Amino acid sequence: MSTAINETEAMFARPVVNVEERPDGSRILRSGIPLPQTYARCVGEWLEHWAREAPERVFLAERNAAGEWDRVSYGEARRRVVAIATWLLGQNLSAERPVVILSDNSIEHALLMYAAMHVGVPSCAISTGNSLMSKDFAKLKGNIELMRPGVVYADDVARFGAAIEAIRPLHDGVVVAGRRSGQAPGCVGFADIEASDGEASSDEAAVMRAFDRITPDTTAKFLFTSGSVGTPKAVINTQRMLCASQLAKELVWPFLKDEPPVLVDWLPWSHTFGSNHNLNMVLRCGGSLYIDDGKPVPALLGKTLRNLKDVSPTIYFSVPRAYDMLVPELRRDAELREAFFGRLKLIFYAGAALPQHLWAELENLSEESTGRRVTMVSSWGSTETAPLATDCHFQAVRSGVIGVPVPGVELKLVPSADKLEVRVRGPNVFPGYWKQPELTAKSFDEEGFYLIGDAVEFVDPAQPEQGLLFDGRVGEDFKLLTGTWVHVGSLRVKGIDALKPVAQDIVVTGHDRDEIGFLVFPNVSECRSLCPGLPADAPVEQVLTNPAVLARVRLGMTALAQGGGGSSTVPTRALLMAEPPSVEAGEITDKGYINQRAVLARRKDLVAALYAEMPDKTVVTA
Repeated sequence: MSTAINETEAMFARPVVNVEERPDGSRILRSGIPLPQTYARCVGEWLEHWAREAPERVFLAERNAAGEWDRVSYGEARRRVVAIATWLLGQNLSAERPVVILSDNSIEHALLMYAAMHVGVPSCAISTGNSLMSKDFAKLKGNIELMRPGVVYADDVARFGAAIEAIRPLHDGVVVAGRRSGQAPGCVGFADIEASDGEASSDEAAVMRAFDRITPDTTAKFLFTSGSVGTPKAVINTQRMLCASQLAKELVWPFLKDEPPVLVDWLPWSHTFGSNHNLNMVLRCGGSLYIDDGKPVPALLGKTLRNLKDVSPTIYFSVPRAYDMLVPELRRDAELREAFFGRLKLIFYAGAALPQHLWAELENLSEESTGRRVTMVSSWGSTETAPLATDCHFQAVRSGVIGVPVPGVELKLVPSADKLEVRVRGPNVFPGYWKQPELTAKSFDEEGFYLIGDAVEFVDPAQPEQGLLFDGRVGEDFKLLTGTWVHVGSLRVKGIDALKPVAQDIVVTGHDRDEIGFLVFPNVSECRSLCPGLPADAPVEQVLTNPAVLARVRLGMTALAQGGGGSSTVPTRALLMAEPPSVEAGEITDKGYINQRAVLARRKDLVAALYAEMPDKTVVTA
């Protein structure tokens, strides 16, 4: 164990936290590691650097129609970016007429995004759920009305056809069809916008003149908030934000300079985790990203498993929901386990707290495979912070530790009820929401700290370098009729742990009631494993009402009650929901984060059933 700790310490910069105590009870936390005043002017400088220094190294790879890997080197990526940027210069684009990308992660997606950045044109990748999982396209229409794009990219066009038609009256831009689209009338083919590749240097000269005009304040991209809280908003991401965030990451993770990272990654580039954190890290460090065409949903998990067997990552980034699906597969499949842990330096989770039982299983599985426990870390931030505000650059004592402020970032901790509200200031923080000045003004306090809406607590107030714990969202907590506060974030994680392996996620109920309840999103495959007597194709409803499954839920609730803590931490009832969370209704984001409020609002009937005087067989009572 000590060897593993020493290896972890060698990977990271030693955490140092400076704390300023204020007379009003608030505290300012800063990293003891300074952020240099001078760093990259723009993201494009990283591409220029690696195209010179390692032109043949793989930058991006994706599966083609035959299932083989198509790879793009840094040198080829730079040539294609210049070609695409040449075409973009002729499209009268600007922040008022940006590039909008409707499609999933792909090589073309990345090249178009970086080509736009190379000439100072923002891009905006929009969640595919808005195009592919919506009946009325209301969110997508709102996105497009705000963006008014000059270019809209989709691949393939047929798959996005209904969405493209729905937004056609809302913009005057050119629709670019990806290479998988085939013949696409009324669209410009992606091959056509690359047609200047290899032509006269005057095209490159024009691109580089535009490149040289980029400043740290140039808008690099727009990202819509995930919708996990409130209505989606377009966050302005400047070049300064992205570059400061990646430099801070390298300062606390110096091992990135020693060995370029290799990622197998599914996280969508329409969100800051996948795009600004992971993809930009690969580009900043000259690494390689293998685009995972799978996702943590039953129908697509097999693709992820295949990709992980094929390419062993050096770092693995994901969200708790994905680890909940991955762990049983790692347990069952020795080949997958060996490939996954073979050269893995660390496992990173974000987006929500990782239940402790998953943390323990990942540590144990890695030790079985390699003889050492893999390092487990997390960080914290948001779309508005690009995303890094804190980072756990040390071996945490437990799950839920989000680390300490990264270089350049200041955290203000403000007492709020019985919590510590956290606010953020630094070069990584956004200047505002696009075309929403009133909302922007309300998002900062009088000192310019961003009001992120989260709460934290110290692992040990006497030793701040041990890190902060995420303590939920201030707005998610509620009071029981007794006046007792219920802290949703921590209770949710404890509940998932107690109800393992049945619970994949939990929504906490009890607003204006006497008792706490759980609405449980089940891990259906794990539930099936608890009742082997049922047919493999038994309906979900039958699985969830099986006595073995209900007994496991009751056992978990009993364990929570035995742990003590009173009415604010002990559920008296639970209900397993057969319907999975709805993306279209805003119950879950692309990253797997459950919107507690949206679920409670949409499933009022289930809340009523949960608290019925005579509950039916779907309700488990303690």
